[in-house]
Amino acid sequence: MSVEHYENFPVASLLCPPALRPAVTAIYWFARTADDLADEGDAAPEIRVRDLDAFEADLVAVARGDLPSERWSGIFESLRPVMLRFKLPLNLLTDLLSAFRQDVVQQRYADRAELLDYCRRSANPIGRLLLHLYGVTASDALRQSDNICTALQLANFWQDLGVDLPRGRLYVPASDFRQRDLAADPASFAPESVVTRALVADLVHWARTLMLSGAPLVHAVPGRAGWELRLVVQGGLRILEKIDALAHTPLRQRPTVGVADMPLLLWRALWMRRAQPLHASETS
Repeated sequence: MSVEHYENFPVASLLCPPALRPAVTAIYWFARTADDLADEGDAAPEIRVRDLDAFEADLVAVARGDLPSERWSGIFESLRPVMLRFKLPLNLLTDLLSAFRQDVVQQRYADRAELLDYCRRSANPIGRLLLHLYGVTASDALRQSDNICTALQLANFWQDLGVDLPRGRLYVPASDFRQRDLAADPASFAPESVVTRALVADLVHWARTLMLSGAPLVHAVPGRAGWELRLVVQGGLRILEKIDALAHTPLRQRPTVGVADMPLLLWRALWMRRAQPLHASETS
């Protein structure tokens, strides 16, 4: 459910309102380019951070009405009118760059609060930027968007355990390891271990709880965008469901959502209902 390989960008389909596609595309390429600076190729960490600093300098220049450098002129020429027309909050864009820098230099997380702070900057700004385009600004909607985006980020982490661990990246918080008397180290992940599978099951439950708490947002986003959001939510839940089906051993097989899953996702998206108010007898 993502555009190409930038997994934090939950916009993928023809359901995106045509009038907003240029704006969505400009934001996507801004985020995608920064993500590539942090992740792609074999540049040394200090060069990656330097490039991200230069990229942010161009962003700030454009925000104050100056010209960007030649290096990313195409990216910022597309983004500038979107920033002006929709009055995009600059801090959401700089938060993304802060998270990309962190990815270059940090591969471990002490606890869930620290990981959630990373998600606050790496994933949540995307949802808030899109809501800005749709004109949705209510505080409840922003909170629900944050929960959906964080859940998508966590689902991606657990989906990619088998990819990230060989690269030395470990997004499972050290505190979760300690709760199970495990060392916070990739070597602790014995795929068939009962303890490891229980850990992954708990991580999946965490992501699913966040996703479901944010799901009512689909009823606040208007038109085609709301239907696309339904598919995003159901796609994230489907990934978590597939990790469950693998008996919580995603290190052996990376679960994915593909074309074969679309009929089920469409059916589930169709039947997403508003939460019903509780009767008095149910609240006593």
